[in-house]
Amino acid sequence: MKKDPFKLTARQVQWLLIVGFLSVGYAIYLRYLAIELSTTALACDAGLQSALCKSRLVMTYLFKNSVFGIAAIVIAVLNLLRPSIVLITGALIAAGFGIVLYNVALSGIAVGLLILGFARPAPATA
Repeated sequence: MKKDPFKLTARQVQWLLIVGFLSVGYAIYLRYLAIELSTTALACDAGLQSALCKSRLVMTYLFKNSVFGIAAIVIAVLNLLRPSIVLITGALIAAGFGIVLYNVALSGIAVGLLILGFARPAPATA
């Protein structure tokens, strides 16, 4: 019995486009308006307690410890073993944040593994 490769429906592709654009857009917002903008950085370092400063603090901790890249690789490997839309969505979010927020090498490998996931057969349904 021949297994067909894993394919996404049009609705799933649209979902991934929306999630991808939102995650990369939010990562760009954080990088250029919270992390790298000197006035925001100075205000947050001086003790300003706002949601933007808390987001800046959390994201800085996460990308310094390569959390985005490691999470993207782990989820992409799981997707390679058993492809699903949930795993693709999670890996896409983590890789999008990782690519924009300085975890490019690990996130790039994860994107490559995501692409390889489409060469795998679809999971069997019983």
